[in-house]
Amino acid sequence: MKADLGDAVIVDNKPGAGTIIGAQALIASPADGLTVMTADSGTLAFNPSLYASLPYKIETSFSYVGSISRNPFVLVTRTGLGVDSVSDLIALAKSRPGKLTYASAGLGTPHHLAMELFQQRTGTKFVHVPYKGGAPALQDILGGQVDLMMLDMPGGISYMKAGRVVMLGVAMPERVALLPNVPTLGEVGVPDFVAYAWQGIVAPAGTPPAVVDRLDAALRKALVAPPVRGKLEDLGILPTPMTGKEFADYAMIERRRWETVIKAAGISLN
Repeated sequence: MKADLGDAVIVDNKPGAGTIIGAQALIASPADGLTVMTADSGTLAFNPSLYASLPYKIETSFSYVGSISRNPFVLVTRTGLGVDSVSDLIALAKSRPGKLTYASAGLGTPHHLAMELFQQRTGTKFVHVPYKGGAPALQDILGGQVDLMMLDMPGGISYMKAGRVVMLGVAMPERVALLPNVPTLGEVGVPDFVAYAWQGIVAPAGTPPAVVDRLDAALRKALVAPPVRGKLEDLGILPTPMTGKEFADYAMIERRRWETVIKAAGISLN
């Protein structure tokens, strides 16, 4: 995007509070297109249901620029658990309700909510073990301290390919190119199961449409550039270009979908 826009692009990481700190910084910025944010599924789909109040509204606080990508999840178990399929896992979980453990990158993260959806769809019950990030969660899967997790491909593809975890199914509508022999969860008995992390770009509300359109065009051009697309795909990230309007509509659909899961699980981060 920098090359296409002709402007310097400075990355200013503002982590914390499930992207709320970053969102606050964005909406406090001038609506001139010079400050944008990578908003994700947490920012736009989960937080409105996880928190009783937010400093932003997904309908009115942002100008939607476009979508960036989707990060597929793979349901994995530790190698010593003794299951080789989703049906094996479900049977084991139902024979030992509340005994098996699953790791996540933290409360309210996509990893956590994907496992809540899995439990709701399969009638199983696992014990949640939240970590401060995906890396320490994965390390305890590898070390055998925790039984399973929804592992994102960018963080775990090398361990998946090396056989360090047992892959049971991909939580996507179709198989992914980097793991062509791993079935989708829908193929192995969990119909219509889709769960992944996603990202896009937003600007402050009121950003002039011409400016949004320019950013949108630069983003979509960058995502189809072979070096960018190739690098993302090598990491297990699926580039998903959308216009700003398409991304806004998609975010609203995802919000409604995950609101149902969050309410059914009784999750609150207040």
